[in-house]
Amino acid sequence: MPRLRQVPREEVSDPVVAFFYDRLLTPEGTSTGSPGDWWTVFAQDPAIFRHCVKGFQLYRESALDPVLRELGQTRAGWARQSQFVYSQHCKQLRALGVPEEKVRAVAHWQVSEEFGELERAVLAYTDGLVLDGGRVHDEVFAVLKRHLPDEQILELTYVTCLYEMHATMARALRLEFDDRPDPITEVPAPEGYGTRDIADELTVRREDPTVQRSTS
Repeated sequence: MPRLRQVPREEVSDPVVAFFYDRLLTPEGTSTGSPGDWWTVFAQDPAIFRHCVKGFQLYRESALDPVLRELGQTRAGWARQSQFVYSQHCKQLRALGVPEEKVRAVAHWQVSEEFGELERAVLAYTDGLVLDGGRVHDEVFAVLKRHLPDEQILELTYVTCLYEMHATMARALRLEFDDRPDPITEVPAPEGYGTRDIADELTVRREDPTVQRSTS
């Protein structure tokens, strides 16, 4: 379950929130197969809800090629480890007619031959924004500049960072497909392993420093 309360339909009074509830949500979730709890959690604050919806509208009215936009969004989801953002925008790439091989290659674009020069630059730029905190090499930016006008590079930057934010929030609040346990947990030691085993190992290491730790 999400970490924040979901707002039931009978409590919704804001007309914009109500519109999206009635248009997108069913008892089974959304048409994309997601639970739909992004909408019901964000409905707690209609001002934030409206701001997000305006952001969705803004990028859909952008002059930027929607395939380039979706490559950035999909890669942002992968890089930020959001199953929700990654999954939803894989679907959007397919809806735009992108071949299955190319959709799957977003996850390993660095070694894929599916992408042209500009697409590779968009994916590298996305990694610079998401994984490197905005540190983008001049050579990557030069390729963007060869192919895109400045306003479209700005749009690409804004939308990609917007979806890094959505990916981060979805993970933190455990929304939609990001409602899953953290995979980084301790793996239990074999039965009987304890402090005496550690003490014995340290004794062996003092006597013979060439012995490698068994737990490494």
